[in-house]
Order: sequence, then structure tokens, then C-alpha cells
Amino acid sequence: MACTLTLIGGSGTLDHSTVAAACEALAAHGCRHGAADWLAEGTACDIPFEGAAPSVAAAAVRTALAGAPVDLVAQRSAGRRKMLLVADMESTIIDNEMIDELAGLLGLKERIAGITARAMRGELDFADSLRERVGMLAGLDAAVLERLHGRIAVNPGAVELVATMRRHGAYCALVSGGFTVFSHYVRDRTGFDRDQANRLEVAAGKLTGRVVEPVLDRRSKRDCLERLARELSLAPHQTIAVGDGANDLEMIRAAGLGVAYRAKPILAEAAAMRVDYGDLTALLYAQGYRRDDIVGAA
Repeated sequence: MACTLTLIGGSGTLDHSTVAAACEALAAHGCRHGAADWLAEGTACDIPFEGAAPSVAAAAVRTALAGAPVDLVAQRSAGRRKMLLVADMESTIIDNEMIDELAGLLGLKERIAGITARAMRGELDFADSLRERVGMLAGLDAAVLERLHGRIAVNPGAVELVATMRRHGAYCALVSGGFTVFSHYVRDRTGFDRDQANRLEVAAGKLTGRVVEPVLDRRSKRDCLERLARELSLAPHQTIAVGDGANDLEMIRAAGLGVAYRAKPILAEAAAMRVDYGDLTALLYAQGYRRDDIVGAA
């Protein structure tokens, strides 16, 4: 079979009747499919198929399973294992938006969070909105930045995703529109090989309200993906990228497999794979890893 459909539920939520319904949807769309191969009983399985383009097959199955708490991706079977992971940080690898956490120290969280949300939905230019938000932080004592490390919540599956891909020879990069004071910490805590993010300007121990230019934006994220692929001598199809908002659009489109994690509609509509129900180990199942392959899996 030339293609594979992967179904992924939350732990223990994927049942055999849902898999059967997916097979029926493939058959009804003129696809020939093989037997389901369970990567993790109750959580993820592969269904090999041929007879339709992956995007067409995925759309047919998604329609048939509407309402079921299942994530899915259809792709060519060859080349599923990726050798480069590029991940957004905030609301993807971690559950926080750290500029909103900073704003909370000044009593501005609601105001700044509203701007952040609009930027992530693609309603505002990211670089301009970041400069505006950082401007509101002028005068904040820089010493408090590292104290916010304790508020950072790593999303489920993030550590396992990075550890498993690295064990199998992949390179993992964290690329954030946030700030290095947080991305360095998250890189070390989750095991990424490297991180890249924006820098806050500090003078006399205080935030000046400015970002060190140039701002890392959606084009910068795509450029990072493409640069790392060249450095590692990888073809585009050997890469996977994951993010949640408009700032990740170009990176997601440039990757061999672009994944939208709990994403805003603008990104969810553009990504080949959406993760709405599973955790970040869904990216491993999409690559054909089995539960026993996952480093640190329970």
C-alpha cells in the first residue's frame, strides 16, 4: 500500500468501532485498504490504503468520524520518519504565553493577552503587535524574568516527543516568537538540541520596552526550518513542524509534515495534521512509532 492513515485518540479512547468506520469511509471513497495495525492499543493505529490522494482520503474519513474525539493524518507511507523537528514554544511545547505572564506582573495581563490572541489568530501583524506589547513592559525589573520559570507548564508528550526523535537520530529545534530568557529554559527542560527566540532589551537592570531587532516572526521560523534542513543535508519531506498560531503558518507549510496543535483556525485549516484530542506523542504515532518505541512512555 502506498499510503497510511493514522488514527490517534486520547489515551484509551480509540476503539475498534471507530477504526472500522474509518475503513468503511476509505472503501466508500474507492480506496483499497489493508488491516489495521495498532501502534498503541486504544490510542493509535495505522491503516494502509491506496486509491486516493492522502488529503482526499483524510477529508473523507474526517467527515465520516465527525464528532469522534480522534485526530488523524493521511500521508505517503514512504518517508514518514522525520529527521528534523522544528517546534513553536508557547501554547505548543508549553501551555503558557509568557508575555502574558509578564504582563500579569504589571496588572496588564488582560489587555496584553487580548493583543496576543488577535496576533495568533492572524488579525494583527505579529512583529508590530510584539513591539506594542513589549512597549507596555518598559521599566519592569529584569530580575523577575527568571522567576517566571516556575510558572511554565510543559504540555503532555513534549518531553517524550523530543527524547524519542533524538534517540532515533533526529535533530530537534525550538523556534519561538517569545523570548530567549524562557526558550533557553524550556530547551534544557525538554531536551531540544537548540532554541531560537526574540531578545528583550535591558538597560540598568530594567526592560526598556524594546525588542532587539530583527523580530523573529513567521518568515524567520520558516527560514530556520529551511536553514537547518540544508545544514543537516535533509530534503523538505524529512522535516516535521508543529505550532498553534498564525506566526507558524509558513513553517507549517514548508515542512514535510505540518502539524497544528490545539491550533487557531487559520493554522488548523492549513496544516496536514491537526492534534485536537491527543497529546504531543501524536506526532510520534504519525511517524509510525509504536508505544514501546516512545522514550518515557507509561
